[in-house]
Amino acid sequence: MSNPPRLQNGHQKAIVKTFDGLTHSGKHNRWIIWSDFVTMAACTLSMADVERREEREKLYSDISKKYTSVELEQFSSMLAEVINALEENQEQDLLGELYMRLELGNDRNGQFFTPYDVCKAMSMISTGNLEAELSKKGYISVNDCCCGAGALLIAFANEAKRQGINYQQHILFVAQDIDFTAAMMCYIQLSLLGCPGYIIVGNTLTTPPTQSLSEQNVWYTPFYFLDIWHWRRTIKELFKITESVNETAKTVNEIPEIVSESPKNKNSLKKGKYEQLTLF
Repeated sequence: MSNPPRLQNGHQKAIVKTFDGLTHSGKHNRWIIWSDFVTMAACTLSMADVERREEREKLYSDISKKYTSVELEQFSSMLAEVINALEENQEQDLLGELYMRLELGNDRNGQFFTPYDVCKAMSMISTGNLEAELSKKGYISVNDCCCGAGALLIAFANEAKRQGINYQQHILFVAQDIDFTAAMMCYIQLSLLGCPGYIIVGNTLTTPPTQSLSEQNVWYTPFYFLDIWHWRRTIKELFKITESVNETAKTVNEIPEIVSESPKNKNSLKKGKYEQLTLF
């Protein structure tokens, strides 16, 4: 790193200090250490996802074997600083900002995270009246198909809060990024801010969120499992079943109409010598 990062507050300074201490051993490069940190933190927060709990526990265990008990405690202290920082001020993209200031971004692939202040301005300008949208179906879904560390979704959550909307109960956050580490940073921040939703790790062009999620690498936030979202998903599935049944019934009801259009065929079939039907 060419120059020391310019840090805004004590939490950022504490995270960077601990992070630098982990890099001094020389066992792993800086990017690997940061990636391992966010992955283990994400695994810790994803334990509410019972279906994937065993898989995430194994991922955590495999990564932790690379580090000593002292180093693992340092990772824990970094996560504690992240939690405290977002508790004090949720108007920030803490991890994304640190990621870029530590020069961990992949600039060769054009990985430059949009500053939070820009995301905040974009959200204020483009969001509109959320109360009016909520009146249509009771909740809103918002999607960032190239989410980075989640700055735009965080800004949207804060804009909803400014409009008096409880985003934990009325907004579903959907995010996707092809970079696993970026997706995990987004997952951590949305989880800690209490945003219900999920993050997909993958290429949004080849596997968009409109496709089935069963075969994709999906990370559901803890608030996604709140009862209110469980019942919304259940009701949505019931509507799908009802629509399917209605379509089937509609098709069946149309069949007699097609037959009735050809009355001449009513007596055109006759039985032959051996009781077989014949047209002649």
